[in-house]
Amino acid sequence: MKRKKQRIGSVVNTIITAMLAFLFLFPVFYAFMSSFKTNGEILKSPMALPSSLNWDNFTYLFQETNFIQAMKNSIIITVVSIVLIILIIPMAAYGIERKRSKATNLIYSLFIAGMMIPFQVYMVPLFKELKTFGIFGTMAAPVVIYIASTASFGVLLYCSFIRGVPKELEESAAIDGYGKMRIFWKIVFPLLKPCTSSMIIINSLSIWNDYLMPSLVLSSETGSTINVEIFSFVDQYTSRWDVVFSGTTCAIIPILIVFICLQKHFIKGIAAGAIKG
Repeated sequence: MKRKKQRIGSVVNTIITAMLAFLFLFPVFYAFMSSFKTNGEILKSPMALPSSLNWDNFTYLFQETNFIQAMKNSIIITVVSIVLIILIIPMAAYGIERKRSKATNLIYSLFIAGMMIPFQVYMVPLFKELKTFGIFGTMAAPVVIYIASTASFGVLLYCSFIRGVPKELEESAAIDGYGKMRIFWKIVFPLLKPCTSSMIIINSLSIWNDYLMPSLVLSSETGSTINVEIFSFVDQYTSRWDVVFSGTTCAIIPILIVFICLQKHFIKGIAAGAIKG
């Protein structure tokens, strides 16, 4: 009887997982399929398969638009933001977690409180601050915003992982003559690989797919990012859906490669985070 119930439960779980996988993968398949169709085919029969592999959409995308420059901007913003996030936030969390005092507890509380404040509340003051520092309209503006907006969650996540690192390892390294910075980067940081992989994937997805922030803080001289450029193909009266889907397909590939490369560490990080939470 128990085996029958387990089999039924397993079948139900498989069916639900297959349905969820279909719901998540179908938009990707639809975008890929539509990227090889003409605009007329998409408007006439959106769900039909392409009659032939039409590469003109990609030719137009790379030769007649600013898509290549937009992709370069997205890559620069994403890579620089992720590198600075991984350099700054773990050190902040390490300092807070290992030097427990009233001051660090207050700082930690401020980081947690920052997660409760919606973007709409500080949007206008943020833009005024960017203009004051002279970086509004430059590539530095979204990078600074992404680092600041990630700090609260990043410190919370890294602090929970650092608690699981035995202090004896750091004490042994200190006896061997290691300084604080060397102890962190040589001893502690390598043990945070699952957490770091999770941070890279989550924030890479968020930054790469972001439309709102680049559209607000980047100027026309600086250029747009990939999602802003794709949205420019959609007009009130005429829309190039064939080019939109071609651009979407090209935008999916880089972030998919990052996820595949870090998938194992990402799953370990999520599982470990759930246990620590």
